[in-house]
Amino acid sequence: MTAGKTQVADPVVPPARQRYRPGSLELFGAILLLAILFRGPLESLLGEPALQSWATVFIAICVQATPFLVLGVVVSGAIAAFVPAAWFSKVLPDKPLLAVPVATVCGAALPGCECGSVPISNRLIDRGVRPSASLAFMLSAPAINPIVLVATAVAFTGYPAMVWARLLSGLLTALIVGWLWERIGRPEWMRPKNPARTEPGQSGWRVFLSTILGDFTQAAGFLVIGAAAAATFKTIVPAHVMEGIGASLLFSVLLMAGLAFILALCSEADAFVAASFSTIPMVGKLVFLTVGPAVDVKLFAMQAGIFGRKFAVRFAPLTFGVAVLVGTTVGLIFWGWQ
Repeated sequence: MTAGKTQVADPVVPPARQRYRPGSLELFGAILLLAILFRGPLESLLGEPALQSWATVFIAICVQATPFLVLGVVVSGAIAAFVPAAWFSKVLPDKPLLAVPVATVCGAALPGCECGSVPISNRLIDRGVRPSASLAFMLSAPAINPIVLVATAVAFTGYPAMVWARLLSGLLTALIVGWLWERIGRPEWMRPKNPARTEPGQSGWRVFLSTILGDFTQAAGFLVIGAAAAATFKTIVPAHVMEGIGASLLFSVLLMAGLAFILALCSEADAFVAASFSTIPMVGKLVFLTVGPAVDVKLFAMQAGIFGRKFAVRFAPLTFGVAVLVGTTVGLIFWGWQ
């Protein structure tokens, strides 16, 4: 700088203002405020039988799924906070051919439904588990755990073979999808959106609580979306369409597979619904019990929110096709063309 000239400070550039985006708490408060303001019209609308039926189904799905979703995020938080990443590499074999069946069998030890298995699968991937093995665990846990098998035995008291057929179908579906994903899956299709971040010196309990909050906030929102879609379908479709089509094995399989996808029932309760379709062959009922825990509208929404849309639009059709084929094949082995 030359003498006699005054130094001019650089102008201070104000930081760019971030665009405000309302969070889940703000949205909940807005919905609650609107419900209070429009209480009168809402009461008259809810008096309609169709809306009462919709509200009953919606609340039932949410009430059924929420406890198991809570169980799932608690297990997810425990894995993130207290289980070292190296532990999984010791338990699971290095070769995918063996890692997938080991993860499938481990799914039988988790007493939960498909709602809770999604965040657990996300956390397993975050801890270094191969995506194919984690997805096999996600598919097997809600299909073959002890609670589901006991519920199936109670629902099909006169048909004890249904328990073994469901166990075999759930195992085969998880194995086949896991092995297929190992071959065709791409890393860019599947990016967990909520990895656990452990700061140096951060206590395990703090990681545990923060992981639970993050996983539950993310998964619960998509659970609500899926429950609303299932309730809407069950309300607008006539009852005779859902109860018929028992004369054709092909139509009954297609109907029960579609219902399993759309109704989005919890795996602890779906056996009682399947048993209520008295005109549907046993093969169709088994397809219902095989597809439901593996893929439905609720799971599709949750997987899209946790793993990303690219994953969901590829994984859901693959799982649906495998589950239908496996359920039909196993059903024909057990009961033939009945």
